[in-house]
Amino acid sequence: MTTTEPPVTSARRRGVAVARTRHASARVLAVLARSVAIFVPVFLVATFVTFALRSLSGLSPARIQLGEDATPEAIARIEAQWGLDKPFLTQYWDWFSGVLHGELGSSWVNGADISTLIGLGLGVSLSVATFALVIGVVVGFVLGTVAALRRTTAIDRAITGFVTVISVMPAFVVGIVLVAVLAVGFGLFPSAGYIPAEQGVGPWLAHITLPALALSFDVIADVARQLRSSLIGAYQENYVTGAVVRGLRPRRIFFGHVLRNGLGPTLATLGQKFPALVGASVVTEWISGLQGFGRFANDSAQAGDVPAVQGVLVVSIALVVSFNLVINLVLARVMPASQRGV
Repeated sequence: MTTTEPPVTSARRRGVAVARTRHASARVLAVLARSVAIFVPVFLVATFVTFALRSLSGLSPARIQLGEDATPEAIARIEAQWGLDKPFLTQYWDWFSGVLHGELGSSWVNGADISTLIGLGLGVSLSVATFALVIGVVVGFVLGTVAALRRTTAIDRAITGFVTVISVMPAFVVGIVLVAVLAVGFGLFPSAGYIPAEQGVGPWLAHITLPALALSFDVIADVARQLRSSLIGAYQENYVTGAVVRGLRPRRIFFGHVLRNGLGPTLATLGQKFPALVGASVVTEWISGLQGFGRFANDSAQAGDVPAVQGVLVVSIALVVSFNLVINLVLARVMPASQRGV
């Protein structure tokens, strides 16, 4: 009888745990490095194209401030004040340097700081989009999981039919119906307006719930359909068959193998959804009387305020890049590719 076996076994387990942690960390760092190597050039090219749109548009602050009857001398004077008489690459570098410091320039319409204007609207849109994403992920996850676990049954067909119906309902129609029924009809929610979270979480949630619900339908449909397909496909993999043969419990098989390996496509779908929600919020913002990011972008475009539109595009690009980077890191951590076949 030996007394050294338990310590050796314990040390071996600790060593295996440390090795797994190091392997996971190395995988995440590798994904981070690859993502940054891709996203940085994408951001540079996107900002260059965004800035070039001003030259292609033919718009000028002098036309906005002085009108169509402005003299060439007056136009040249105003454009010189805005630095538009410099070479194109010099203008781009001055603008891009400001972007790197969080400075997006000044509005051609009223001279206000664009970073401040965007910040005011972005908080509203991010609140609505984030809440819509949470609703869509939670409800879509439940529906997709139940449909996969009860595939080919009446429950599966009912969920599939429901998801199909809500996927074709435009957000502005859903928003109008929700306001008419839940706000005006039953008085359960405010029909318009916005209150920051700093003034109370309850009023804040009450004001963003209806526009978030209107935007969440598309997310619910995509998450439910994608997750259902992924989970059904995962159940057909060899590693699940091997787990069943070894006698593992269905719950352990689902959470340990099927769900983790079936989440990948769904998470990849979310990488496209969140930035789209921020952009699509312009319709629900009009319906709910919110002065958000999308509405600011629309007003700036109609006014010909090119620096404001450029600022909106830069922020949108940053949102897309950042959110996809987060999704890639989560995928690297969640997807246990090394465990396939276990």
